[in-house]
Amino acid sequence: MTLKVKILLLVAGLALAACTNPDRFGADGGAGGIGGGAGGAIVPGSANDPTSPAYFNQAIGDRVLFAVDQSAVTDEGRVVLDGQATWLLTNTDFTAIIEGHADEQGTREYNVALGARRANAVREYLISKGVAGNRLRTVSYGKERPIEICSNEACYAKNRRAVTVLAGGLTG
Repeated sequence: MTLKVKILLLVAGLALAACTNPDRFGADGGAGGIGGGAGGAIVPGSANDPTSPAYFNQAIGDRVLFAVDQSAVTDEGRVVLDGQATWLLTNTDFTAIIEGHADEQGTREYNVALGARRANAVREYLISKGVAGNRLRTVSYGKERPIEICSNEACYAKNRRAVTVLAGGLTG
């Protein structure tokens, strides 16, 4: 072996040895920014961070469902909306857009109006629980944005909904 090859192998070996420090990313081996964190620590912005939109969507729920041709909030819907109101009252740097949706039955015009009534019913309920009205906007998509596409009741039931979409909260 020539001297150049020996020096090259020595430098490569030292470079690889420098990369084997198992604690270089902290005591948890580098999982601090991925997954749940060390020992169940809360990772900001993740689904286990109670101040994050991911937590809002997954733990509290971002949608309520409605009966056919109805815009009255159901008992199950009130449970979800109570959680949304509590979250919004705690996390005041967020605003919300409430989307009203309908199933594919009926005319476009009827379903846009029905979606608007559903979104407004959710907005009014959240306001009744103390959320400031200026933090809540509504929009109706009628039957234009289905989450299930088929012509049976199981699909229709999922499409009759109001969805609370968070906005803001990106500062801080």
